[in-house]
Amino acid sequence: MCRINLKGKSILGIANLNKDEILYILDKAQEFLSLIEEKSLNFPSLKDKTVVNLFFEPSTRTKSSFELAEKYLGMKIINIAEKTSSLVKGETIKDTAKNLRSLNIDLIVIRCAFSGVPHMLSKAIDIPIINAGDGMHEHPTQALLDMLTIKQEKGDFKNLRVGIMGDILHSRVARSDILALKKLGAEVFLIGPNTLIPEFFKELGVSEIFNRIEDVIDILDVLILLRMQRERQRGIYYPSLREYIKYFSLRKEILNKAKKDIMIMHPGPVHKGVEAEAEVFDFDRSFILKQVKNGLAIRSALIYLILGE
Repeated sequence: MCRINLKGKSILGIANLNKDEILYILDKAQEFLSLIEEKSLNFPSLKDKTVVNLFFEPSTRTKSSFELAEKYLGMKIINIAEKTSSLVKGETIKDTAKNLRSLNIDLIVIRCAFSGVPHMLSKAIDIPIINAGDGMHEHPTQALLDMLTIKQEKGDFKNLRVGIMGDILHSRVARSDILALKKLGAEVFLIGPNTLIPEFFKELGVSEIFNRIEDVIDILDVLILLRMQRERQRGIYYPSLREYIKYFSLRKEILNKAKKDIMIMHPGPVHKGVEAEAEVFDFDRSFILKQVKNGLAIRSALIYLILGE
């Protein structure tokens, strides 16, 4: 692998990263994970750096792990939510970012309901931007932590068959995961009702689309479950939630037909009884909590690679 340099680079989406950069981030995150687990005193320091977290959407896992990563790195942290910002007075996100930049900050982490906002900010100000999720577009750090979780368990992505099931249409995680998996050499299958899997997803390199998990469960090495994004849905995509659960919820009897070493993953928040039966999430092949832990490692490594190395 050639020398990778991410210093000063904005992380706007997986679309903007190549395979070598993704693998480099994963390797660095594994190093950071060891430091975190050992509670090492040798954690790299960015104590002279200031970060602003602009979280204009509700978040638990992403926001918490970014803040904790920044604290591990010793950074000065400014947290701004939409309801406590000048946005409620009519100021634009771009002007908010420009005003913050004048305070000599070094990094902005932004989560926003509108697609493309991180890209717009990256052109408006001269500091790195990390996209923590923009609308229905991308969620690159979630995809990176998903790739780290898979790599730890499977070792390599070549010949891996990964299924993504649920509300594909409204999921930024699905888009980022598909892009990352394809760049790393995996085969990707989508599962769900046709109304939630538009044909344009095939343009991302998806191998096949299934309407029944029963038709593909036996060949999958990894299954990523997605929640119903009802806050983003602007139409009726299935007759009722009860109908969706009947045909698309992962049941233990279906899981019994899967490979013994299948990985069950979910970006959260989990809706037990909807995406899957409650006992599926307690299955010994569930890696959901490991994903959360890896999120801290990915975000620590990413910030360090952008501001430190």
